[in-house]
Amino acid sequence: MSILDESYVLSNGAEIPKLGLGTWFIDDDKAAAAVRAAIEIGYRNIDTAQAYGNERGVGDGVRTAGVPREELFVSTKLAAEIKDHDAAAAAVDGSLKALGLEYIDLMLIHSPQPWNDFRGGDYAEGNRAAWRALEEAHQAGKIRAIGVSNFQQHDLENILQGATVVPHVNQLLVHAGNTPSELLDYCENKQILVEAYSPIAHGAILQNTEIQAMADKYGVSVPQLCIRYTLQLGTVSLPKTANPEHMRSNAQVDFEISSDDMDALRGLRDVDYGEHSAFPVYSGK
Repeated sequence: MSILDESYVLSNGAEIPKLGLGTWFIDDDKAAAAVRAAIEIGYRNIDTAQAYGNERGVGDGVRTAGVPREELFVSTKLAAEIKDHDAAAAAVDGSLKALGLEYIDLMLIHSPQPWNDFRGGDYAEGNRAAWRALEEAHQAGKIRAIGVSNFQQHDLENILQGATVVPHVNQLLVHAGNTPSELLDYCENKQILVEAYSPIAHGAILQNTEIQAMADKYGVSVPQLCIRYTLQLGTVSLPKTANPEHMRSNAQVDFEISSDDMDALRGLRDVDYGEHSAFPVYSGK
């Protein structure tokens, strides 16, 4: 059985494929072709966001891929700047319209702070208001599962104060070289599934000699090792690519990393994101 056939079960019983396609940096006019290629290869989990500006293209790819809609798991994210109930409710409808879908499988609050103040001010009340809008859309059947992204423990505790639904998912920056073990444990205890974005990291991780040596030992590429690592942590892995060859090789991860090597990868600190360091999520705040 391929990893593309494996899934986790969310706390509400919905199934989510373990390996997904991230679509950050895929232009709207190229997104449909990338999504169709991924689905043809066997991907069933497609991740986008309002901030990516490609929901229209992603939705087009989903609708024209020739696979029944119910076999696909489509996620998007509420723009990080939206921190009030009414704007969040309108944005849910905006995503449904842009995607051209009758329902969304998973919708996340993209960040606890707007990007221009990432890890900055106090948006506790705004996050609770946005969460309420997601809960209502979930109740109405517009969204099958709801969650958050880039939320630390205190951000999650804030949401949980008034929540009727515990977030089903927290999508985080997780890769060999950046493993937030305490937060992963906290989420597991709350039955919040973690999705790992940028599992192959950026920049220097591909040149890391320790990781290269370990990949050689298993007879796999560095990206394959990195994806397998995030899967063995119990997370959904979301490598992003528009290249069908990379999509194929990213799914060839049916090997097992030993517990000693998992410990070594968990303890690794390598967070040089090269040109991507300018993005808030990689800036080390």
